[in-house]
Amino acid sequence: MTDALDLTLAQKVLAAQPFSNLLGARLVAFGEGEATLELDIRDDLRQQNGFLHGGVLAYAADNTLTFAAGAAVGARLLTAGFTIDYLRPADGVLLRAHAQVVRAGRSRVVCRCDLSVVDGTGQETLCAVAQGTIAVPEPTRGA
Repeated sequence: MTDALDLTLAQKVLAAQPFSNLLGARLVAFGEGEATLELDIRDDLRQQNGFLHGGVLAYAADNTLTFAAGAAVGARLLTAGFTIDYLRPADGVLLRAHAQVVRAGRSRVVCRCDLSVVDGTGQETLCAVAQGTIAVPEPTRGA
């Protein structure tokens, strides 16, 4: 496959996303239908009750689901949709999102993502789960 990605190239793709840079997201693992994204939990990413904002969790799920799909089928992808269930308030020093492919088809890839927070002692707690469908667009004519 000509558009296959490795960790270094996938990190460059992430670095080219201005919003990911704003959040300080890092792709720390990528390959064989899996991806792990991390970001430091900062005060400016919290909601009014002091927990990590759900929008940040949704961002992490969306991007990690798509990177996992990319690790299985290549770089040319678009999120078709995803759902997220918030299991408990997210509070800690680090957010870790780990996604893996459930099934890779010709035009759609279904992935699952577990989102966990890590506290100052290294204890990891699952705070949300997501499932998404990633579209593999048809190649454009002449491309």
